[in-house]
Amino acid sequence: MKDLKYLAALSIPITVLIAIYARGVWCYLPAFYAFVIIPIMEELLPIDVTNHPDNVQTKRKANSLFDWMLYINIPVVFILLVFALYTVASSALSPYELVGLALSTGMLLSTNGINVAHELGHRKNVIDRFLSKLLLMPSLYMHFYIEHNHSHHLHAATSEDPATAKYNQSLYSFWATSSSGQYLNAWKVQMKLLQQHKKSFFDLSNDLLWTGLIQLGYLSMIYTGLGAKATIFALCTGVVSFLFLETVNYIEHYGLLRLKTKSGRYERVQTIHSWNSNHIVGRIVLYELTRHSDHHYKSSKKYQTLDSHSESPQLPFGYTGSMVLAFIPPLWFYIMNKRIPPEMIVN
Repeated sequence: MKDLKYLAALSIPITVLIAIYARGVWCYLPAFYAFVIIPIMEELLPIDVTNHPDNVQTKRKANSLFDWMLYINIPVVFILLVFALYTVASSALSPYELVGLALSTGMLLSTNGINVAHELGHRKNVIDRFLSKLLLMPSLYMHFYIEHNHSHHLHAATSEDPATAKYNQSLYSFWATSSSGQYLNAWKVQMKLLQQHKKSFFDLSNDLLWTGLIQLGYLSMIYTGLGAKATIFALCTGVVSFLFLETVNYIEHYGLLRLKTKSGRYERVQTIHSWNSNHIVGRIVLYELTRHSDHHYKSSKKYQTLDSHSESPQLPFGYTGSMVLAFIPPLWFYIMNKRIPPEMIVN
């Protein structure tokens, strides 16, 4: 029964459901829950650095329950998204309610959409990869699948990776450089893959071409069925969701650099090249994304088998608390810069 703890990840959708249904000040409940309640809980609860023994890890890896706890997010995300879009299209909402619902729905698309898509995108089977792309669609970030798997994991903690924030780079600067850089990187990777397999630009294997058309179709369908107001809302929620993703990217790799070997190549990714967090609430709600050091060390590992490593650099707070810190650049630099080994600083 203790493995069912990951159902707590549905607490975000529950707050979003309340926000859409109750409206008014309740539109901001998900943000209050994520950025006030969870950080307080993580400061009060003990940090858990324990790892499962190998025999337990083997059983957890083979247990399909952990997969189904991911799959349940797919209907949840899309039902709530449709509910939000219909509410916006059919109700006379005040500006502050629209902002609150866009923020709340965007958070849903990020935490239970992009985050789950990230986990499924690392799987080998075709169905999981398809579901990964599907969850990325409403965030208008389907190129993430290509860039993350073919570029980010190869170049993380180097100056060649747009998703690695440089030393003293603010979050707001990073939003621009990372989102644009990853999109351009995705196209470079896609064109290289097409050339390697001697495929044309219009081949079905050109993910970026067809996913781009799918995203346009998604927005066109909303415009046709629900009108311009709902379409603008969909665009806003997409932007909010991928900015949440980029904020997570920011705190996961800020200022860390892999050193070069005598041959001029970067050293292999180690557990010291990503920021880690063992705060228990974030671990559960984000499907162990916070054990990011182990994820980059062995990206094929499923979320329920990720380990904590004592040598990994630790964030001062849980993920949501660290995100709040990142929103205030001078405070972020003051706390984080002293934690980075001088030789690893990205210039």
